[in-house]
Amino acid sequence: MNSTKTIGIKISEARKKANISQAKLAELLFISPQAVGKWERGESMPDITTFNRLAEILNVDLNYFSETFQSTSPKTESQSEEKENTDTKNISWDMSSGNWVDADFSGLKNLKDKFSNSNMQRCKFIGSELSGLQLKGNNIDGCDFTDSEIKDSRIQGSQLIKNKFQNCALQESEFSQNHIKNCNFSNANLSKVKFISGTFINIEVIKTVWNQTSFIKMYFENIVFEGNIDNCSFDNCRFKKVTFQNAVLTNTFYKGRKMKGVKFINCKADKMTYEFLKNAKADLKEVTLLSE
Repeated sequence: MNSTKTIGIKISEARKKANISQAKLAELLFISPQAVGKWERGESMPDITTFNRLAEILNVDLNYFSETFQSTSPKTESQSEEKENTDTKNISWDMSSGNWVDADFSGLKNLKDKFSNSNMQRCKFIGSELSGLQLKGNNIDGCDFTDSEIKDSRIQGSQLIKNKFQNCALQESEFSQNHIKNCNFSNANLSKVKFISGTFINIEVIKTVWNQTSFIKMYFENIVFEGNIDNCSFDNCRFKKVTFQNAVLTNTFYKGRKMKGVKFINCKADKMTYEFLKNAKADLKEVTLLSE
């Protein structure tokens, strides 16, 4: 029985045990009932982010779907001998589509596209060289990237929960279609970083560097921006319980939605930024103009 069929049976069994119909499961996952039917018939499989939500809804451990993260197939005797005779310097290792829990990868270099489509929980990447990292469809939960270089990276369609990015260099990276929640980006450098079509919820950003950072169609909730915010842009973003406190905003662009749910406390702005804020119907009672 192939992996797709096996996973389909597991989803069906867990759904029935939880007494949830296909239609209700589809509603909870914001997908069509036909998609759930295809999973259970073994015609397709959910992506890694959806597996995480499935585990929560069906009240099972993520490892219940562990076969999804194992792509190694049995080797014949001749293949094994051939592998043993291969020069180890030429072996191309890849940890994508893996299930990594409590692993310590601290200090590693040149990972780039080695971890796509992986489930990573409570892993350590402290002080690692991760520039050019390529992640797609990952579930990253409780991992520590403190003091790592993650410049010019691309993280797409992933779920990032309770991770530490303190003191990280993230310049010129791009985060697109990600769910980012309960993460710590304090003292991180987010210069020229792009955040596109995702969520930014309960994020800690103390002494974070904001310079030419752009946010496009992002949803912000429960976050406090402070310090210098230079040459940044907020394009068609939504805000809930967002505060700019003791912040200096210069040459920063706001477009699209009204800035409801945003509070300014003891802030300063240059004339252009002030006009953008006023046009977005922001409450400017505690925003003063910078002297030219």
